[in-house]
Amino acid sequence: MEQPATVKRPKLVVGIVVDQMRWDYLYRYYERYGRGGFKRLMHDGYSCQQTMVNYLPTYTAPGHTCVYTGSVPSIHGIAGNDWINNQTGKKWYCTEDTAVWLAGDEKREPSMSPANMLVTTVTDELRMATNFRSRVYGVALKDRGAILPAGHTANAAYWYNEKTGNFVTSTYYAKEFQNPEWLSAFNKRNVVDSLTRQDWELMYDIKSYAQSTKDATPYEGAFKGEAEPVFPHKISTMPKADRLSIIKSLPAGNTLTMDMARACIEGAAGGKLGSGKDVDFLCLSLSSTDYIGHRFAPNSIEVEDAYLRLDREIASFLEYLDRTVGEGNYLMFLTADHAGAHNPQFLKDHGVPAGIWADMTRELNGYLSERYASDSPLVRSIMNYQVFLNEGVLAGDKTIRELVKTSARDWLANVMPAIYHVPVSYVLDMEDMGKQAVPELIKSMAVNGYNRNRSGGLQVVLDPGWFESEHQTGTTHGSWNPYDAHIPLLWYGWHIPKGETHTVVNMTDIAPTMAALLHIQMPSGCIGKPITDLIK
Repeated sequence: MEQPATVKRPKLVVGIVVDQMRWDYLYRYYERYGRGGFKRLMHDGYSCQQTMVNYLPTYTAPGHTCVYTGSVPSIHGIAGNDWINNQTGKKWYCTEDTAVWLAGDEKREPSMSPANMLVTTVTDELRMATNFRSRVYGVALKDRGAILPAGHTANAAYWYNEKTGNFVTSTYYAKEFQNPEWLSAFNKRNVVDSLTRQDWELMYDIKSYAQSTKDATPYEGAFKGEAEPVFPHKISTMPKADRLSIIKSLPAGNTLTMDMARACIEGAAGGKLGSGKDVDFLCLSLSSTDYIGHRFAPNSIEVEDAYLRLDREIASFLEYLDRTVGEGNYLMFLTADHAGAHNPQFLKDHGVPAGIWADMTRELNGYLSERYASDSPLVRSIMNYQVFLNEGVLAGDKTIRELVKTSARDWLANVMPAIYHVPVSYVLDMEDMGKQAVPELIKSMAVNGYNRNRSGGLQVVLDPGWFESEHQTGTTHGSWNPYDAHIPLLWYGWHIPKGETHTVVNMTDIAPTMAALLHIQMPSGCIGKPITDLIK
């Protein structure tokens, strides 16, 4: 057999994360999708039908990190979108970095970077494997959706600033502290203003949206200024400041992101991405689907219309890559950072047990303070379905700390369900998992998600259909259940065979599969395994 002279790699890799995309959306709206978007990826590529998130909590920042690191919060450190540092008591945002600021910001206010991520990404490994000749960029509306996938060594990550309507980056990437010329030119186009001068109208006749509930239900939340959540959503008449913010919750937010992705490909330092000798990597996250899902819930006409429009956006982007990089020269995967639950009231109206758990930190602290005669709160917060003890108060006495933890666990497991009617399946002591009678799947997900410095010591697992929220409308995510943890995973393009598998694949398997396809080292915290059916 003739040996190749060089390592075979595609010209460009594009990773797409569709924020809050449930796996069943591939089939719920299947008959309405065109031929060139989701269906092209599904039928001309390879579909991993049973792809599961394998840790808790199922949130945006851990999801994006897991996809690109092949690791879990216990190891990679991104324990939630926010967390409390158990050593200092300080609350941290996942990409918060006090040592950097927005490029061009004369006030030098703290901004964002990947510094809180403790491991490498597959994009970091690609950069190092090619002696940093491969170029890596991240693009998303959400800072965490751009920064965490692109990794520590990225050329840049760009995210949306709703105060200005511009895409921005931080001085972590902009070594000269200024935006590149192509980004300034893109921002000057004022794309957001033009997109939000149009109302959100339905693509088709409203009667054709047979997969959704009627327009305006108690399960949906209205936009600011709306009397009720009905089409058309009158975006064009809103004040500009509101339009700059609300675009995140519109299909137009995906349009904006795709436009920005094309601009990044065209304007990247060193020439168009995919045009050099070494493989380049674009990390693209589509955030608007998450905002829309949170506001309107999975069964709304808004969500159906958003995915029909996204299908067209993906088709258009694939056509663009065909023209610019060349069909067969690029490799793409599409997945989600997590899925999303049905609205609890929607479930109850159809006879399914469900409900909402509001924050009960105050109630728990009241119980503990009375029991232990403490003037200080003994619990800092209930966050991420976890209880963060006030380590600053309890650290001096290990015996009292253990008693407080046991009392908190008993209150959550027994008192809270009895008084507040919140059904709790399990309250896990993450510092002593050995003796607890918990299904292995839930146990392993909790252990994978537990970072001792950034996670709460108690993990609350609610009954199916219940979730933590302050709102009765819309939806959220975060639990172990399939409605939050079952995500799509489609592979397409360079060296990808046609087909599908129903073998269970974990989210942690995406990065090592990509590493195997590119013949590079797996990320430093990777615990996943390559999907061997994809690798020829």
